[in-house]
Amino acid sequence: MYPSSRPLILAALLATGLGGCSSIDRLSSIGERPALTAIENPTTQPGYKPVQMPMPKPEVVSYNANSLWRNGSRAFFKDQRARQIGDILTITVNFTDKANIANQTQRSRTSKEDSGITDFAGSKLLTGSAASVLPGRILSTDSASSSDGKGSVARQEALQTNVAAVVTQLLPNGNLVVEGKQEIRVNYEIRELIVAGIVRPEDIQSDNTIDSS
Repeated sequence: MYPSSRPLILAALLATGLGGCSSIDRLSSIGERPALTAIENPTTQPGYKPVQMPMPKPEVVSYNANSLWRNGSRAFFKDQRARQIGDILTITVNFTDKANIANQTQRSRTSKEDSGITDFAGSKLLTGSAASVLPGRILSTDSASSSDGKGSVARQEALQTNVAAVVTQLLPNGNLVVEGKQEIRVNYEIRELIVAGIVRPEDIQSDNTIDSS
């Protein structure tokens, strides 16, 4: 019995030591700014799934001899906007959220009960002067209760920022799958903003930016 319990004791001591180290690390970081996460590849993050959507048939590209115009180009000169996997795109985020919630509850209850015994087995219980004072009423109760509750919540949040996103996938119809993540440090707290979606190349502005809406 004793030899088999030694590994359990050792594991418990090791877990206690690791827990103490993590607690010491958290205590030592009190009053300091939290560290930001390093830049990572979004396609290697847990839970990443490539986008799968129905696509039209690919168009046949024709080349014209002695022509200065490239098929598929949106300008005479080379397009500097994001169009390939790995290209960077700036997403302008304008987010405004507002919510108002009101709740009110009212409850009221009143109860009254009278009970008495004037005779039992043919005999009068209260006679004479007692009968005139308590005419058949031995017990009387009266109660009333009420409650009133009211609550309201008002919340408003506005966010304006630019997020750098990377093209993670190129769909057969030419649309781009982009994803970007940005961490904002506010009052010693880390707020994480994740932007992901499908972008049409024609919606990208000449300065390689696109609005999140």
